[in-house]
Amino acid sequence: MVTGMAFESLDYLYMPSRDVAADMAWFTGILGGRLIFAIEAMGTKVAMIEMAEAPPRIVLADHVEGDAPILVYRVTSLTDATSELEGRGWHAERSLEIPQGPVEAFRGPGGQRIAIYELTRPGVLAGFEGRRDFG
Repeated sequence: MVTGMAFESLDYLYMPSRDVAADMAWFTGILGGRLIFAIEAMGTKVAMIEMAEAPPRIVLADHVEGDAPILVYRVTSLTDATSELEGRGWHAERSLEIPQGPVEAFRGPGGQRIAIYELTRPGVLAGFEGRRDFG
């Protein structure tokens, strides 16, 4: 039996988007979400939307491949959580970085996309808030 949870909170839903500006307009205009930022940099567009006071926030991204969203969970220690999950049979698919910190991404047996990250740069999101490069 597995006991204890490696995850602190589900902070973000990374959603693939073929048209970030149009999706952003739908989530804010039709559903009433609050735009946190809309950034265009290095050939990609990313928009963060808050749908409720509590997380998760939706991140629309044109660089995310496929159709399934990525559930991004915060962990206290990426090293400890990775070791714990590997001990349970988990295998990382890839390592990457988001502005908030390092990430390990993997897939569930049914194709579910999950990522864990450690918040090593807590102030970075506040620096992006209000930025609107497009839309």
